[in-house]
Amino acid sequence: MNRKGFTLVEIMIVVAIIALLAAIAVPNLLAARKTANDAAAKASVRSLSTAAEVYATSHSGAYPTQIATPGLVDFISSAANYCKDVAGGETTIQGFKYACTLSSSAYSFVATPVTVGTTGTETYTASTGGVLTPL
Repeated sequence: MNRKGFTLVEIMIVVAIIALLAAIAVPNLLAARKTANDAAAKASVRSLSTAAEVYATSHSGAYPTQIATPGLVDFISSAANYCKDVAGGETTIQGFKYACTLSSSAYSFVATPVTVGTTGTETYTASTGGVLTPL
């Protein structure tokens, strides 16, 4: 009698190999996601800061007082998504909380990880003058 197919032992070996490969790959994927979140937060804060500085150069040194200012939104179309509430509120995007403080003489954009070590590793701040500081 000629039976075709796999034995239970052969199937168990294949399942064990797949589980081993998954155990190796999953931590690397989580680390890559955390790194991507950090990079996105850093780029977003830098873009918001650049937008505020560009706005100030064309408005006699006055910074925007709200994110819905036409010149600012024209520069970065997603600014309203990151800073929905200028009065101390926070917006959560891609594992980071964004807080924006705007006045005609200064600004501050802060991106803080929702869970430090899981969604991101550092807090990024950009303040008047366009200085980006990781904390």
